Amino acid sequence: MDIRSSTIIVCTVLAIVICFPSFVLSVPFDIYGGDCDLAIVDKPGPGCEMTEAVIDVPDNFTVYDIDVRINITHTNVFDLQLFLQSPSGTRICLNYFDSLSEYDIYPNYTNTIFDDEAMVSIEDGAAPFSGRFRPRGPGQLKDFDGQDTFGLWRLQIYDMFDWDYGTLDSFELLVTIPEPATILLLTLGAGLIGVFRHRRR
Repeated sequence: MDIRSSTIIVCTVLAIVICFPSFVLSVPFDIYGGDCDLAIVDKPGPGCEMTEAVIDVPDNFTVYDIDVRINITHTNVFDLQLFLQSPSGTRICLNYFDSLSEYDIYPNYTNTIFDDEAMVSIEDGAAPFSGRFRPRGPGQLKDFDGQDTFGLWRLQIYDMFDWDYGTLDSFELLVTIPEPATILLLTLGAGLIGVFRHRRR
């Protein structure tokens, strides 16, 4: 695309925003979930038992971006493997650690947010984990983008080793949902780019 074409696209979008202030871009998010106070089952080995917290989302929105916020009080969080599963069945791991080469002994997730756009990966963080961290797969949170929010979202916790204990204190989904104006402008921009590319051929 040449400079003239790019300028036309930018001017067109700016004109729409100026003439129609209600179309100003925004990306609000909703918070689902809350306190749990759920004891984490400590039964590792074959047939390892799972602790599961469920958030029932009553709204039909399309996920633009999703983050997960948790609080876990636990004697050793490196024992834990955390998975998030959507109503459609998509399932990812949030905090994979190799039990042989990356094992350590430290407690707690404190206001920990798993966020694909975070600067630091969970593998490069230090427990007690606090702040924003990129998940460590398999899978990424962006795997949920485009899915419907409605239904049961599950946080599944496995305690992989004996002799420790803890609770899931809270579990929340931070779901970003683009407003119709955002979708309209993004669609318009994509359409204009397509038109100018077609004319150049």
